[in-house]
Amino acid sequence: MLKPHLRQCWCIPPEHSGKFVAGMEDVLDVYVRPYDPTRPVVCMDETSKQLVADIRRPIPAKPGHPQLYDVEYKRSGVANIFMFTEPLGGWRRVNVTKQRKKLDWAEQVRILLEEDYPDAEVVVLVMDNLNTHSIGSLYEAFPPNKARELARRLEIHYTPDMERPLSIPVNNSN
Repeated sequence: MLKPHLRQCWCIPPEHSGKFVAGMEDVLDVYVRPYDPTRPVVCMDETSKQLVADIRRPIPAKPGHPQLYDVEYKRSGVANIFMFTEPLGGWRRVNVTKQRKKLDWAEQVRILLEEDYPDAEVVVLVMDNLNTHSIGSLYEAFPPNKARELARRLEIHYTPDMERPLSIPVNNSN
């Protein structure tokens, strides 16, 4: 019998890897830190999006009818979107770049440290561990002294990898 009013959440299963659990606990510990403007906790993610253009002009919306547009489109390339957010500070920044390379990430981190948070002692950065998201990228983008200056102002916490799907339900059926 279906019970649509009941829901289940999924949690870290006990048999999941210790590396995943350790990474998750590390990130959760960061998230419960009290707000400190000298050490803001900033979350970063990025994604690529396909850019499309209409082939036929959409028909404008009118009372009682939504806008109509053709399902066919022209592919117009791809853009990368970087998003930084400081939830406890009520701040966010979104930048669009042509690609997702080490140098692009390094430049976004430079902007974060020098323009967005110039007065912060350290920026606590939570992000996934994509191969471009590393201190080494700073050294590829900038002279060594500049890269080291930026790296010293970062405290990086990587979100854990999902090595396999989670499989242990937690009963949340209240």
